[in-house]
Amino acid sequence: MNPVRKKRLFIVLAILAGVGIAVALALSALQQNINLFYTPSQIAAGEAPEGTRIRAGGLVEEGSVKRTNDSLSVAFRVTDGAQAITITYQGILPDLFREGQGIVALGRVNADGVLVADEVLAKHDENYMPPEVTQALEKSGMMKHYEGGKQEYAK
Repeated sequence: MNPVRKKRLFIVLAILAGVGIAVALALSALQQNINLFYTPSQIAAGEAPEGTRIRAGGLVEEGSVKRTNDSLSVAFRVTDGAQAITITYQGILPDLFREGQGIVALGRVNADGVLVADEVLAKHDENYMPPEVTQALEKSGMMKHYEGGKQEYAK
């Protein structure tokens, strides 16, 4: 092989290696930022991966919010109508968080099946609910649609 071809081959291989490394890094970064949505029924059935960051959502059960007096720790139960899971959170909850409210929590499921949330999102107006939560509630039969876009939830 003559020196010119060797040099071209080396350059082509170096470019291919660089592109391969860039693609691998991009895919790795994207995979780490994917937060799959799971319903309380799926989490209760053990379908959610333990220790992996996920999103879970549903309605906060009435009477389930338990706050500690000496810290910002709070525990509450979220339901999709079929199953309910416990979510724990350390921090200040959103102003719109309340019982009967649709929420989405981001966190990790521990060995006890409890979602340890590092972020809790509450719906921001009376007509909005995250699409994943809406689908889960419709699937379980908990959501009834009324005229004018108002939503009421069966108990």
